[in-house]
Amino acid sequence: MNPSEPQFWVMIASIVIAICFIVMAIAMIAVAITVRRVTATVERVEERVEPLIRQVNLISVQGREMSVSFTEISANLSTATRHLAESTELIRDEVIELRSIVSSTALVARDKVEMVSNTIDRTHDQVTNTTEFVQRKIVEPAREIAAVMAGVKKGLEVLFAPAPTRSIDRAYMEEDLFIG
Repeated sequence: MNPSEPQFWVMIASIVIAICFIVMAIAMIAVAITVRRVTATVERVEERVEPLIRQVNLISVQGREMSVSFTEISANLSTATRHLAESTELIRDEVIELRSIVSSTALVARDKVEMVSNTIDRTHDQVTNTTEFVQRKIVEPAREIAAVMAGVKKGLEVLFAPAPTRSIDRAYMEEDLFIG
């Protein structure tokens, strides 16, 4: 066969077409096998995903229920916030009143402390003056009288004492003269 003949090129084209058909057949078989494998895999994934879908559906139901609960909680929190604001206002009023009471009590207490301090100072001055008066008018004269009486007593003892039996004719040592 000669390349210049048209039959040669028809035969080449037929061979190329046949090869293309064979490649296409192999590709179709590969696609079919791949599709079968993908289908099996999809079925397995579907089997595994289906319980997850059910769980997701249950979770969405619970989510809706929680949404309702959150709405109720939100309403309750709103009410609680309103009550808290009212309570805060009442507490603020009470604190203002307590401050005024404490302020007036502090003023009264300060006056009373000053009065007690003045009374203590006056009492201290009176006790000091009384002590000085007693010292000058009673204790000092009593000491003087006691000293005079002691002197008189010693004088009387010496005056009325019996005469000594021994005479003092010798000199005594200093230690003998010490009267302790």
